[in-house]
Amino acid sequence: MLEFILLFAAFYVWHACGITLGYHRGLSHRAYSCPKWVEYFWVLPGFLAFEGSPIWWSTMHRAHHHHVDTELDPHSPRYGVAYAHLGWLAKMSYPSHIDPNVQAKDLINDPIYAFLEQGGNWRKAHTLSYALNLLFRVAILAVFGWVPALASLLAGLAVQQIPLMLNVLCHLPKWGYKTYAGYDDSVNVWWVGLLAMGEGWHNNHHAAPGSARSGMAWWELDVSYMILVVMKKLGLVTRMNVVSHERMMEIASKYKPEVAPVAAPVVAPISVPELVPALASVAAAASGKYSDVIESLETAVKNSKDLAVDISAKQKAVAYTISL
Repeated sequence: MLEFILLFAAFYVWHACGITLGYHRGLSHRAYSCPKWVEYFWVLPGFLAFEGSPIWWSTMHRAHHHHVDTELDPHSPRYGVAYAHLGWLAKMSYPSHIDPNVQAKDLINDPIYAFLEQGGNWRKAHTLSYALNLLFRVAILAVFGWVPALASLLAGLAVQQIPLMLNVLCHLPKWGYKTYAGYDDSVNVWWVGLLAMGEGWHNNHHAAPGSARSGMAWWELDVSYMILVVMKKLGLVTRMNVVSHERMMEIASKYKPEVAPVAAPVVAPISVPELVPALASVAAAASGKYSDVIESLETAVKNSKDLAVDISAKQKAVAYTISL
């Protein structure tokens, strides 16, 4: 049991850092620069946490920042908690306003990322992702035995839930606190910050998405930033963008809209009818059997959207693009 716990913890940290240092602060926001092999070093454990194509992940995340908490946000909890958690994945294609050739044009020419993207076909890309993830665990099983294999599998699945959980909890004001003003609903949630290696300081992050540092107060532990500082001293990071508290206050103030702030979302609690179809889509992504669930998924998405709070025409037009 002790061996399993230690291995689970080690794999958890490895995969979590892969998401935050590889997928998020690295690819999505280019908060730091490093040699290509270092970039791959961190992207790999992120991919092996069932996160899907790096191009897909970065494209959707950049779109989230650009349209945060509006009807164009790909996973805002304004359209229901279940929708923001899993339901948005059921569409199995890029929304019409999101194009990786636009949002992720700096990534599409990388041959490895392009292969994992499978030409923008979500079904193929997610099926490939799950297949390679399972193959990785089978290899561990064959070489090291079932304890490391199980620890890796469960840690990867646990870490997979971090960004999905963060999409919901860190955009529901009742769960956290705001340090920086702004019309979006992003908040800092301390325990998500601990579980997600510093990503739970989400309001800080939305104030300055391009910053390598999310934890601003002394007690806002940001393990990912600490790792980047060490890497910088070792010469593994050549550039690291760090935005000061004062600058973040200025940015947040600058991007206040003239219209009244968007009201806090009114969402229903997670219900079984909402979750079952969404979970079915995830299972379908792994098995490749989609035709049997498409109709129920579309119904689930429609029902979850019915939970949304109406956004005024002016508020819809507000863009939240931050360039640092």
